[in-house]
This record gives sequence, C-alpha cells and structure tokens, in this order.
Amino acid sequence: MLRSELVSYLANFLEVDHYKDYAPNGLQVEGKAQIKRVVTGVTACQALLDKAVELQADAILVHHGYFWKSEPQEIVDFKQKRIKTLLLNDINLLGYHLPLDGHLELGNNAMLGKLWELEDITPVPGLVRLGRLTQPVPISAFVAKVSTSLNRQALHLPGGPERVQTIAWCSGGAQGYINQAIAWGADVYISGEVSEQTTHLARESGIHYVAAGHHATERLGIKALGEHLAEKFDLECHFVDVYNPV
Repeated sequence: MLRSELVSYLANFLEVDHYKDYAPNGLQVEGKAQIKRVVTGVTACQALLDKAVELQADAILVHHGYFWKSEPQEIVDFKQKRIKTLLLNDINLLGYHLPLDGHLELGNNAMLGKLWELEDITPVPGLVRLGRLTQPVPISAFVAKVSTSLNRQALHLPGGPERVQTIAWCSGGAQGYINQAIAWGADVYISGEVSEQTTHLARESGIHYVAAGHHATERLGIKALGEHLAEKFDLECHFVDVYNPV
C-alpha cells in the first residue's frame, strides 16, 4: 500500500487528534512511498533498526519513536546513527505513543485487560483502566499471574487486602496515576515503572502496587496493531521484541 494511505488510516484508526502528546504521532522519518513489509517493535532503538534492515522492511512501526519534547534537538551521536540508518535504507518510521496506549480495541491497556481476563468497568474515558476479576483471588496469585503472562517478574509493593478483585492499570511510566486508582477504590494498581514515593502511597492508602515493567506492559499493543494491519491490508508484518529489563 502507499505510505500516505497507511499514515492516513492509522491517524483515523488510533484517533491521534484526540491526544496531546510528548512526541509527534504518525510519520516521523520519510522513506519509500510503497510499503509491503513492516517491522513493529516497542522502541525505535538501533537493534530494531538493524533487524528491519536485515528483513528489508519498508517501514518500522513503533510505540516509542523520536523527537520527544524533552530531548536535545541536535542530531548527533546515537541519534545521528539511527536516522542515518533509516535514510540510507529508505525506511519509513512511524511512531504512535499515547494513541497506542489508549486505543479501546488494540491499545496497550486494552490488551493487558484481555491478558489478565478483567471485566473492564472503567467509569470515565482516559488512559487508566479499571476492571474486575470474576472472583477475588489472593494477591500473591494475581501477582504471579501478571509475572507469568508478561514473562517478567513483577515488583509487588503491598498495601491492600489479602484477596483482591478490583484492578486498575495503565501501561508504561504511569505510576503517578496511582491516585486515580485510589480514588476509584481499586484493590491493586499496575503500571510499568515505580518511584520511591509509590511505596509509601500504597502502604498508606490501602492499595497494592505492582510494577510490571515499562517495556513488558507495552509490547502487546504494537504487536496487535501489526497483526491488524497484516490482516486488513495484506501487509507482511514482523514483530521484533528487543529485550529490555526495564
């Protein structure tokens, strides 16, 4: 398909105009006009780019792309090498950050809810989700389920009840949303990362906090998006999971 068609489709499908984000969503580096083979991954690191070159990809589709508001503007060092790799090989780079977290069908948070078999009962739209297990389970069993499902040992900061049922979650570096989970009366709040103060908030607010990994909680959305595109447009899509323990 044409690059312009893919960019237009994703802008509508992911509703990018609904989000005020920290980086541009959509086409970030322009490559060839015709796209047949796509590599998907969490972050547009050099390892992912090198794999895309090896696979002779026409486009790379990621959750974490380039040109973040907080990053230096100079294109030097590793940033120069990354962009040079894309330009020399005529590969398109497309990045979708918050729209891929929040998409209600294929977003990171939607996919996590399905993975953990949670009935979504979120009261208001937003990135943070609220769900319910079919029946209460010991917190140790639920943490084990999170760890096993993501193939990564989760960090559990205890503070809530021994048996849990109501779960709030948000992928990535969303530990700051724990107050929203507390306000909703959740037994557990899950995100990717953790801060020093999170321990005290959990203990003093009667909620369990589970840090399941930034990378680990954001693999599902981009993989599902690639599979969706492959089915809808007959594109050849390859998900590449570059290991990241964070």
